[in-house]
Amino acid sequence: MDLTLISHTLCPYVQRAAIVLLEKDAVFARRYVDLADKPAWFKAISPLGKTPVLLVDGEPVFESAVICEYLDDTLAPRLHPADALERARHRAWMEFGSSVLGTIAAFYNAPDAASLQARREELRHKFMQLEQALPEGGPWFAGPRFGIVDAVFGPVFRYFDTFEALGETGFFGDAPRVRAWRGALAQRPSVQQAALPQYPLLLREFLLERRSEISRRILNRFSEEKTAAERTSIA
Repeated sequence: MDLTLISHTLCPYVQRAAIVLLEKDAVFARRYVDLADKPAWFKAISPLGKTPVLLVDGEPVFESAVICEYLDDTLAPRLHPADALERARHRAWMEFGSSVLGTIAAFYNAPDAASLQARREELRHKFMQLEQALPEGGPWFAGPRFGIVDAVFGPVFRYFDTFEALGETGFFGDAPRVRAWRGALAQRPSVQQAALPQYPLLLREFLLERRSEISRRILNRFSEEKTAAERTSIA
């Protein structure tokens, strides 16, 4: 198959599809689009106007969950469980991962400190729910076997590397299994390769453009760091 993954530089849904492709050692190209200025060719293949889209011999498949399911149906190794009930459970947690991404978006778009804290508490609650679903000992969602749920949460946890670097913490304190899973995913080659090397910088720039509470905090942090550097230079 000739595979091309139509991508956006920051889209976590693109990353989950890329992780599945990489786990299957699939040969594929990536083509990036600017979602703020969508070209006509992209609108023609993406009815919802969103990434990712996977071109399979020129035929578009859209929506990340559908793409992941298609890849698991057609390329080895299988990442979903063989048992139908367990497979359904994994699909449900994939949807939960999408819900977490929605809360993350609400977090970085929060207009004030109170809203930001409320979204932080929502995220903490979701990770506590996730804590109860994870097996003891890990390292993956299904224990020793990497699966599509892991591909879904790799991009979820990547956000928090940047949040924490900016001083926003307190998401995982009561969830040791989630913390361990996050650490294992961060070391997985497919998760690392799914995003561009400049992803952290691009995400910071994106957050600054939100004009939200976290945007103001980033600006304040940069201002404080600049002032401290200037004082050190003078000294």
